Amino acid sequence: MQLEPRDRLIVALDVSSVEAAQSMVARLGEAVSFYKIGYQLAFAGGLSYAAELIEGGKRVFVDLKLHDIGNTVAQGVKSVARSGATFLTVHAYPQTMKAAVEAREGTLRILAVTVLTSYDDADLAAAGYDFTVSELVAERAAQAHDIGIDGLVCSPEEAARIRNIVGAKMILVTPGIRPAGTEPDDQKRIATPAAAIAAGADYLVVGRPVVAAPDPKAAAKAIVAEIAAAAERRERV
Repeated sequence: MQLEPRDRLIVALDVSSVEAAQSMVARLGEAVSFYKIGYQLAFAGGLSYAAELIEGGKRVFVDLKLHDIGNTVAQGVKSVARSGATFLTVHAYPQTMKAAVEAREGTLRILAVTVLTSYDDADLAAAGYDFTVSELVAERAAQAHDIGIDGLVCSPEEAARIRNIVGAKMILVTPGIRPAGTEPDDQKRIATPAAAIAAGADYLVVGRPVVAAPDPKAAAKAIVAEIAAAAERRERV
């Protein structure tokens, strides 16, 4: 997949209002071309703001992790498709993925969330799963591939294994990105931008290391530079 380094960075607008999002986007300027809108901003007017971003030439990733009965998922997918968003997430349950694939329209691409990056093996056991994180991610990745999902959301730790399972065409998006020297916060399965690209990720989702930085634009540019160097090394291998 041929992508410009800047376009591989997806900044998570995890802020509490549209006004705060607008301010952050203005501060980042042309350093960032792709934004993620998750629950926090979506429930504060962010879905309407997505149209403003798209009209301004930005791409939008709607991260709502849909999971419901098939008809409800399908109608949600159709609504997001009409917004002009690029990516939409659903949880990687077969019935949910099938409904989303059948309902996708236009340029919208469906991403299935394998296992949240805040989970480890103990968390899965507490939730009743008889799988390790690695095993469950691999199982869901194979199912998503067979169903026709466009891409997967996974931690950088699993990216290389997933790439071997699903091949080169599926999109891999990795959250849990932490530049060297930054805090992991509530993430448990993390990697640096360079490590994620080396593992086979196409896009990196970065929130707090950019939006909470003293100079968000400088932080974004540093991550893009690291992506560029890592992508060049990967191509040479």
